[in-house]
Parts: sequence; structure tokens; C-alpha cells
Amino acid sequence: MCDYKKGSRIKTGVFFCDRVLVFASHIRYNDRKLFQRERRKTVMKKIVFATGNENKMKEIRMILADLGMEIVSMREAGVDEEIVEDGMSFEENAEIKARAVSRVLVNDIVLADDSGLEIDYLDKAPGIYSARFAGEDTSYDIKNRILLERLEGVPDDERTARFVCAVAAVFPDGTTSVVRETIEGQIGHEIVGANGFGYDPIFYVPEFGCTTAEMTPEQKNKLSHRGKALQAIKILLEEKLNEEEA
Repeated sequence: MCDYKKGSRIKTGVFFCDRVLVFASHIRYNDRKLFQRERRKTVMKKIVFATGNENKMKEIRMILADLGMEIVSMREAGVDEEIVEDGMSFEENAEIKARAVSRVLVNDIVLADDSGLEIDYLDKAPGIYSARFAGEDTSYDIKNRILLERLEGVPDDERTARFVCAVAAVFPDGTTSVVRETIEGQIGHEIVGANGFGYDPIFYVPEFGCTTAEMTPEQKNKLSHRGKALQAIKILLEEKLNEEEA
């Protein structure tokens, strides 16, 4: 039996109670959004992000929180396999990772990103090799110092750079969506800032007068390459979910 009570907060709409659909009309927009989030928690599969990086997962959960779905890393979902990222672009690598995990978790929505730093003076290096630059096990403190040494004496107008992020989504029906976003800036002259991770302490954004490592998490999520890419993929996810709910 449906446990819907007269006078409850959501007065109209589509209600799922013991597999019974109850249709009504004149649903308010906010109530519809609330209802959709609650429904997804019970009938939709979770979102699995193909990463083991907890710093990334914090950003991802903050940005995608209002989708109303469980969001876990691939390791939390029980997937612990090595994925060979042999694509020639950020987009290709993101899709490679997402498809690899989706082959294991066929009923879930799988997301993956590939991101990196492009420095124009270094012919856009480290680029797609950003994570492997100077060795995968090398700390980012060392990686950042190496890059600063390579740019020693280079004037500000030649230190232009950008963070790039591509996010791929693979859905249970096999369809795929990929988005790409960037944030423009330049390489600073020293390591500054305690927030963020990776190359954030050397990536200076003149418009805001600080590195991305000096930004608050909320600022960074709005402005960063990953923040903008996740916002873009969230729109596509919502469209896909709404199609399935129609």
C-alpha cells in the first residue's frame, strides 16, 4: 500500500510506493526536484568515479551532491584494477578509464576524468603526462620545483598555462558523453598556498591574484577546470536521468 498522506509536503506528482505509481498534477518545481532526488536514492544505481584519489572525490561529491545519488570511488565500489591510459588526449584517456570500470560495474553510471597542466613555454608539457611527469611516485612538491626551475628567468607574459579537465560518463545502456573545460592562468615564481593539491600551488590566476591552492574549496569548484567540467557533466547526467524518469 502507498504510504502517501494527505497534506504531506509533496502534494502532487509521481509517487513510487511498493511499486505502485500514483499520478497527479500541478506539482511545484521545488517539490518535483526534491521528489526526483529521493526517488533516485531508491531506484537509481550509484555513480562510480574511476579514481582512487580522495582529494578528487571530495571535490566530486561537493559538486554532484544535489543529484541525489550515492557517489563512490572505484575502490569503494570494489574495483581495484590497473588501467592503461594510452590515449592521445585528455578526452580519450577519460573515456578509456570510464569504459574500463563500466565493464565491471555494468549497472552503474561510471564517470572518469583526465586532467593536467599545459605550459605554453614548454610546448604544453606536461599535458596528458602530468600525473607521470618526473615519475608517478614523485611528490608534487618535487614536480612543482622542477617546473619552476625550468621556467627560471622566463618573464610573466611567457609563463601562460592552463589546467585542462575532460570528464567522461558511461551509462548502463552503453552510451557515452565527454566534456572538456579549462582554466587559464600562468605559472607563478614560487610555491604558494596550502589548499588544493597537485600543481595548484604554482598555478597563478591573475584575475583573482592568487594560486588555485590559495582559493577556498567553494571558489575552486566554481572556477577550476575540474569544477567546470563536473558542472557540465552534471547537466548531461540530469538530462539523461530525466529522460529515464519521463
